[in-house]
Amino acid sequence: MKIALIAHDRKKDDLVQFATAYQDILAQHDLYATGTTGSRVQEATGLTITRFRSGPLGGDQQIGSMIANNDMDMVFFFRDPLTAQPHEPDVTALVRLCDVYHIPLATNMGTAEILLKGLQKGLVDWRLNAERRQ
Repeated sequence: MKIALIAHDRKKDDLVQFATAYQDILAQHDLYATGTTGSRVQEATGLTITRFRSGPLGGDQQIGSMIANNDMDMVFFFRDPLTAQPHEPDVTALVRLCDVYHIPLATNMGTAEILLKGLQKGLVDWRLNAERRQ
C-alpha cells in the first residue's frame, strides 16, 4: 500500500517516534512524505521514502493529487491543533480529499496506531480491490 507521512512542525518528533516504533510494518509499504518530515523519518529509521516539497510549498497538494488520482491508500497527518498554520487551506483541502475518496486518515498517534495495526491484520485490504477504489 501507499502511505503518506505528514506532520506539522511541533508534531514531527511524534511522527518520528511513531515511525521508529512501527518501522517493521512501514517497511512493507511504499512511503511518501512532505519534505522535512520525510527526511527526519528517513534519518531516524532508514526507511525508503519518496519525498515531496515541504507542506507550505506544495507538498500537501502533491499528496492530494495522488489521492485524487486514486494513487494513495492511507494518510498519517500528525496535525498541531494548537498552532495556527499559514497554509491551513491546503491542510483542509487534503483532509477533504481523504473524505471524498475514502482514504483512511490519522491525525494523531492514537488513531495512526489503530490504522497501522488494522493494516497489519488485513482490515483495509478493500483498498487493494480496484472496483472498491472508485
